[in-house]
Amino acid sequence: MASDEGVTGNSRVTVFTMFGVVLGYATHHLDRRRLGEVAIVGPLTPGVEWGRLWQMARACERNTAGEKELAQWVLTQATRAFVCGSDRVAQFQEREWRLEPGGRRVRFDATYANRDQLWTGNLTVKGLASAQTAERPTLYTV
Repeated sequence: MASDEGVTGNSRVTVFTMFGVVLGYATHHLDRRRLGEVAIVGPLTPGVEWGRLWQMARACERNTAGEKELAQWVLTQATRAFVCGSDRVAQFQEREWRLEPGGRRVRFDATYANRDQLWTGNLTVKGLASAQTAERPTLYTV
């Protein structure tokens, strides 16, 4: 589902690279319980739009994968960076971020990687240096 709404938050943020693009992964809470039931993932590299994330998923998933399977692939990559630290640029326990309007929101049929939904879009994270968001050299491109 496309989203016309932007959202801001202050939560845990993981900054990581994939295929040379720097991405951010944050959690969002829908109520005061602060469960972090929404995964927020988007590119931080200047000039890279959120659709590139879905292109990566489409290129790496099977040809017949639907939107929810592609969303699970995106969340798996973000979770991998958070848990394993692979390709991690930075990790913040508490950081302000903003997801711009116009991204994509997917609700999972069941909780996946401790999240009920994935929201993607153009993301900004407060306080990142340009060196942290610059595109990285990579052997693989998508």
